Amino acid sequence: MKKYLLMAGISALAIACGGNPSEKKAEDSKATTEAPAPAPEPAAQDDKGIELIAASDCLTCHKVNEKAIGPAYVDVAKKYTADDATIATLAGKIIKGGSGNWGEVPMTPHPQVTEDDAKTMVKYILSLKNQ
Repeated sequence: MKKYLLMAGISALAIACGGNPSEKKAEDSKATTEAPAPAPEPAAQDDKGIELIAASDCLTCHKVNEKAIGPAYVDVAKKYTADDATIATLAGKIIKGGSGNWGEVPMTPHPQVTEDDAKTMVKYILSLKNQ
């Protein structure tokens, strides 16, 4: 039942957002003549990082402000700098797993996570340094 209500809501939204076809053509032609979109703002990158973390199993072992099975994200942010080499190293740990830096419990590997997504996750985690 929920699926049908959700589909009906999405359909209604799509119909309502259809707009005037002549306005749509004007927007489309305008879009092709404008410069490419700028790089995402830091807040947008944080949102993407949060989404990626929420969609994975990260929150099973990590919490933002408190230690769980693994370290709190704020503690990770305090320990590491947000330079490219560190981001690449930590992204590799997400993908390949690892142990020893935070105790004996190993972090399980996540080979399904792309390098770019892992880096986005790390950048979000490191942005928590001042919390």
